Amino acid sequence: MILALTIAILVTGSVYLIQQRGMVRIVFGMSLLGHAGNLTLLASGVGAWRGEPFPDRTPLDVAADPLPQAFVLTAIVIAMATTTILLTLAALGRDDDTDVPEPADDNIAADPVATLGRAAGNGGK
Repeated sequence: MILALTIAILVTGSVYLIQQRGMVRIVFGMSLLGHAGNLTLLASGVGAWRGEPFPDRTPLDVAADPLPQAFVLTAIVIAMATTTILLTLAALGRDDDTDVPEPADDNIAADPVATLGRAAGNGGK
């Protein structure tokens, strides 16, 4: 139950961060979503949920499934590389489009649908 709650909290936080406008927030949201996926993969490898392949060697309660662990290790490496690339792109960009610049001149039309070209062609009306 705690593992499912942790996954739900990570997915909720990641969806919230991905819907934000800043690039760094989106990168952190994608990272949280990757962690939630990794926990989901690890939860699928619980030994009590599968049959016992070697009944005389290892007790089922201490056996670990190596396949989900290999998937998670691969996902961690890929997520780290992707996060590094995205953070580099976020750092090298001019801005993250969160600030709305003020207009440079007062020739902007009052109608928000009209563009400056249409307003200039009508004599500024």
